Amino acid sequence: MRSIRAAAMAACLLLALLPAVAPAASALSSEAAPEAAAPCSKPYLVEREFKNGARWSLCWEMREIEGLTLTKVVYTPRGHKPVSVLRSGHLAQIHVPYDSGEPRFQDMAGGLGSSVVPLQTQDCPEGERRVQDDIPMFCVLPDQARGLAYLRPSLGEESLRASVQGKELVVFSAFEIGWYTYLVEWRFADDGSITPRVGATGSLRGSDGIVVSPKHGWPIGVGSSDFEESHSHNIFWRLDFDIQGPKDDAVEQFDFTGSGTAKRVMKTTALAKEASAKNDRTRWWRVVDKTVKNADDHPASWEINNSDSAEYRGPASEKFSQADVYVTQYRKCERLASENAEPPCKGAVNQYVNGQTITDPVVWVSVDFHHVARDEDQDPMPTHWQGFHVAPRDITAKNPH
Repeated sequence: MRSIRAAAMAACLLLALLPAVAPAASALSSEAAPEAAAPCSKPYLVEREFKNGARWSLCWEMREIEGLTLTKVVYTPRGHKPVSVLRSGHLAQIHVPYDSGEPRFQDMAGGLGSSVVPLQTQDCPEGERRVQDDIPMFCVLPDQARGLAYLRPSLGEESLRASVQGKELVVFSAFEIGWYTYLVEWRFADDGSITPRVGATGSLRGSDGIVVSPKHGWPIGVGSSDFEESHSHNIFWRLDFDIQGPKDDAVEQFDFTGSGTAKRVMKTTALAKEASAKNDRTRWWRVVDKTVKNADDHPASWEINNSDSAEYRGPASEKFSQADVYVTQYRKCERLASENAEPPCKGAVNQYVNGQTITDPVVWVSVDFHHVARDEDQDPMPTHWQGFHVAPRDITAKNPH
C-alpha cells in the first residue's frame, strides 16, 4: 500500500485553478457561476447539486499517512458564485488511552492508508463505490435526509405556512485498526454546513488475560468477574481553510460573558498568532476572509463549533491533549497532531504553536468520547459517533433554501 499516496495525488492533480474572484464587494453576489475546469480527474471528483440549487464539489484521495483526504472543497449557494472552503481536510490522529493508564494507543502513528477496508455493496447501499489501487475504498451515498431545513408557521395567514426537508451529501471510508473499525465520514448539507465525524464499531478489546479493576471498567458477560476497561477515543482533525484562496484568511474566537446575569456581552479575540484554545460552554471560532463579502457587505466566514466533545486531558507527557482547538500557520510537513514523523516539523500539534503570525490558517479540532462499555456492545459493537460542526456565517445574505 506504500504507493497509495503517490497514485492518488497523481490522479488528482489540479487541472486548472479556481476562477479568479470578483472584486470583494461582489465576490459572493447572486450571479451565474462561470464554467470551470474540473479540479481533479473524474474517479476522484465528487459533485452534487441539490433540489434547492446548492452545489458541492470536492476531490478525494487515500493517502498513506492521513488516510481519506478531501481536497479543493467548494460550496456554491443557489444563484451565487462558487466559494472555496477547504484546501484539504483529514484525520490527524486517533488517540486511545485506557483508564488504567495503559495502553495508550496512537492509531495513526504507522499511517492510516494501509488499514483501509475494501467496501462491499451492502456497505454503500444505493451509493457509488470509488476505487483506488483496484480497491473499492470510498463511498458516495445518494442524497440523505437531514430533517427539516425550516418550518415557517402560518402566523394567522395560511399562505405563509411553509416547510422544507433538508438534504446532505455523505461520503466515507472505513479503516480496521486493532479491534475497531473506524468510519471516517463527511456530511455536506444543502445549507452549506459541513459535519466531519468518526464512527467506531467492530469489537471490544476484551481482557486479553489482564485483570481489569472495577474502578476502570464495566462488567461484561455473565456475572461480575470480567470487566471491559473504559477508554477514550480522542479524534483529531486537520482543516486547511482557503476562503477564495489562501490569502486574507484570519481566525477569531468568540466568547459570551454574563452567566447568571440578565445581560450577556460578546467578546471577540483575533488569533493573529498561532494559538491553542479550550472549549467553553458558549465559545466558538470562525475562519473569516474580510475581503470576500456577501450582498449585505458582511465578511464571509465559516463557524466552528466543538460543543459535543468530552474534552479529554491527558498527562504532561501528552501535551497535545491539553487543548481542544489549535490554530497554526500552514506548513506542509505538519500532518499529524501527534507522532508526526516528517522533519523538519515537530512531533505534535502543541509544538507547532510557536508564535508564528497567521496568514494561511490551519485549524486542528479534537473531538473526544469516553467509552464505558455495556452489554449491548457485544458483538459486533454498535457504532458510536463523534464529530463537530462547520457552518457558513454570512456566506449568503439570507436563508439559502
